[in-house]
Amino acid sequence: MKKFSIVRHWKIFFTLSIVFLLIGYGSMIFRGFNMGIDFTGGSIMDLSFQKPVTVSQVRQVLDKHNLGNAVIQLESSDTNVTSARGVIIRTAVIPDTERKDVMNDMTRSLGQYQVRRVENVGATIGGELVQQAVIAILLSWVLMILYITIRFQFKFAVAAIIALMVDVSVTLSWFSLTGMEIDSSFVAALLTVVGYSINGTIVIFDRIRENLKVHRRSETVTDMIDHSIWSTMTRTCYTTITSLFAVIAIFLFGGATIHNFSFAMLVGFCSGAYTSILLAGPLWLFLQGKHAGD
Repeated sequence: MKKFSIVRHWKIFFTLSIVFLLIGYGSMIFRGFNMGIDFTGGSIMDLSFQKPVTVSQVRQVLDKHNLGNAVIQLESSDTNVTSARGVIIRTAVIPDTERKDVMNDMTRSLGQYQVRRVENVGATIGGELVQQAVIAILLSWVLMILYITIRFQFKFAVAAIIALMVDVSVTLSWFSLTGMEIDSSFVAALLTVVGYSINGTIVIFDRIRENLKVHRRSETVTDMIDHSIWSTMTRTCYTTITSLFAVIAIFLFGGATIHNFSFAMLVGFCSGAYTSILLAGPLWLFLQGKHAGD
């Protein structure tokens, strides 16, 4: 049975990608991002109470100190939990004296607790994190272009980087659309996604390069690319599914502190599989100056 031609149906996959990216870019422009304390600056208090407390109880205490708009996060593997012992409180930057007053009030109202972490993060540090994250991603792309150009050819490198740009954009789009907080762990997740996605693309490109050496004139380049993609499909699916098992487990049971990190990995891994299988091959074909069917 003849297999479905991915390259000949490139318009479907390109259209879906462009539509979603336009929605994502629109959200990034008009909605922006929910930047975490690591980027915007602020104070963070990580507390462990002897008895479970609720978000409303903690907020009542903070209201007394004009901190009612603080972000309160309960630490629990159960996403539907209403109370927990572990609580993370993020506020605007507050002086040490005011923070001590807040913590003393917590003791009087909610009972004894253990302080696991208390710190101020300045906005200047956040700016440096953004700059370093951009530099890290761009540097990884440059090194990948050099490696793929040496190992394969420059047009393979360009196609791979375009696919990576889509993966990064999709991950950013989801965070903008959902309003999930972006913190320093998001940068680590994004770099992991870049490494994972390029791995799947390289596997397919390596098979295309091998098939180019034995390419028959009776076979079109389009058919050769399709054959290369399908011959690596089992490996790509197995790798993606087994990786997703781990990421989904972390997302569901890893707790609130790494929830956003695991969500970024989940979105990025799915996007990486999509671009590697459905976009990378056609992109390389068009960069060769050919059309689907040639």
